[in-house]
Amino acid sequence: MNEFVKHSVVIVGYGGMGSYHAKLIKDNGRLAVVGTYDTDVRRGEASEKEGYPAYPSYDAVLNDPAVETILIATPNDVHKELAVRAFAAGKHVICEKPVTMSVEDFKEMTAAAERANRILMVHQNRRWDEDFLIIKQMYEQKTIGELFQIESRVHGANGIPGDWRHLEAHGGGMLLDWGVHLLDQLVFMVDSKITSVSSRLSFILGDDVDDGFEALLQFENGLSARVEVGTTNFITLPRWYVKGTEGTGMIEDWSMVGRIVTRNREVEHVEPKPIQAGVGLTKTMAPPSESATLTGALPEPFRQPSSFYDNYVSVLEGMGNPIVKNDEVLRVLNLIEAIFRSARGGETVKNFDLYG
Repeated sequence: MNEFVKHSVVIVGYGGMGSYHAKLIKDNGRLAVVGTYDTDVRRGEASEKEGYPAYPSYDAVLNDPAVETILIATPNDVHKELAVRAFAAGKHVICEKPVTMSVEDFKEMTAAAERANRILMVHQNRRWDEDFLIIKQMYEQKTIGELFQIESRVHGANGIPGDWRHLEAHGGGMLLDWGVHLLDQLVFMVDSKITSVSSRLSFILGDDVDDGFEALLQFENGLSARVEVGTTNFITLPRWYVKGTEGTGMIEDWSMVGRIVTRNREVEHVEPKPIQAGVGLTKTMAPPSESATLTGALPEPFRQPSSFYDNYVSVLEGMGNPIVKNDEVLRVLNLIEAIFRSARGGETVKNFDLYG
């Protein structure tokens, strides 16, 4: 295909994420936003001020033969309906995360895409985050030995943002909002069956959806993971804290401040000296001698071979495979449902099929 051909995109839902996608698409250069649609007239006006014509209805979008791809950036509860109608009209779909609110809805979406021979790609963009790619590299290259424990979290103190994210009917809550990112990163990185999940949802702020959660995952290969999202944390814990057989790694936040501390194999083990700890003594928690460990910088991260939108264009033109595959999206949705079951039942969930 001629390299100067641009593929047309209409953004459905021109709020914060919709307008952000418009900037990303403009930067890509191979895609072009040819219009938007939003049920809120004010957002349509904002779209036109940015140079993107506002369609009067979703039917008008579907009936326009010039529209190749529809990007869905609406509240979560209408993703499925919009996508299924788009496929029936012969359009490809890029959908914001979470792609749907349930496994069954997602299966309906993928079935509709397959019937129409159209593309469905989910915008799980956090696979491109530099902090995640560093941890992924440490896991795969055994930078601090075999990782046996991973803590992945995001903390804030602003509560649940926006309006519809407070409402269960629209698919609000932090498990679906941020949890879907952290869980996607984890199962994308770790190629091992999850054998058990235990979790707790937080409702401190009084909304009918969770304002945070904690989930403990156990993998068949021996790795354990703690995934946590909080919106009431005025002091934040590290974005990543990982333990390996040869050391420990930590990344504070997206500023990429962090370090790794490893065992110094060139120094013989020295029995620690007791230290005063409160009203008692301890050797167990005494720091190792200065020569017993090595402190180093974080490694340079792996780079994904292309951006999300570069990858989408290559898939659209039949030149590549999606980095975010729909069977991986299904796996994350099944995991989210297991976390909900565990939290609501107050027990560990075992022996569930992430591909079911």
